[in-house]
Amino acid sequence: MRILCTNDDGIHAPGLKVVEEIARALSDDVWIVAPELDQSGVSHSLSLNDPLRLREVGPRHFAVRGTPTDCVIMGARHILGETMPDLVLSGVNKGRNVAEDVVYSGTIAGALEGTILGIPSFALSQEFSMETRNAPLWETALKFGPALLRKVIDAGVPKNTVINVNFPACAPDDVAGVRVTRQGKRNLGFLRVDQRRDGRGNPYFWIGFERLAQADVPAEGTDLAALAARYVSVTPMRLDRTDDEFSQALTATLK
Repeated sequence: MRILCTNDDGIHAPGLKVVEEIARALSDDVWIVAPELDQSGVSHSLSLNDPLRLREVGPRHFAVRGTPTDCVIMGARHILGETMPDLVLSGVNKGRNVAEDVVYSGTIAGALEGTILGIPSFALSQEFSMETRNAPLWETALKFGPALLRKVIDAGVPKNTVINVNFPACAPDDVAGVRVTRQGKRNLGFLRVDQRRDGRGNPYFWIGFERLAQADVPAEGTDLAALAARYVSVTPMRLDRTDDEFSQALTATLK
């Protein structure tokens, strides 16, 4: 099995070494194609107006000055030659990708691009807490990742579905189990705009995050609820975003 690994945290991110180790538990034919620089939050952007610079950093390890989407395309369509990968793994992201995160996440986008190319694809993310922010518990992803991937692959990933996996912020022995979940929704009050001034006194801005005084209780069955209960969250997500229910109502309205 040929596996293509990417991420959005960049070619030197520790989580990329983790996903490579997970991939090597499944196969010895592993290729790494990751962004040269941190591309967190770039979503499913594709570089059309800027050239892509490719750099080989080691055997079967390549850095692309572009987005995770660019990396998967470069890997599958150029670097690997005529033999397409059998599996795309994107991650392991430092931080969870749940709820509305999936819209912004470059990690999710890398897996989505693999799915668009017809390749079974997984996005892998390791949640961290305030206590483990500077030292995420990668061993949790390492312990549960390979066996979980094997089971999902054996079950057969549908052609237009990407699998979003999030590991909880706890030691492996404290993980309660694995849950198949749906995408959750949370209070977006955590987003903030931070205004500052440069050396000349001109304003500039950071979009950032802040810790809520009281977080909403996540709905049962969601990715948020699973992580809160220390379960590994596995969320199948479809490429087709059509709202079938509203489409029916709209059809009746527009007749």
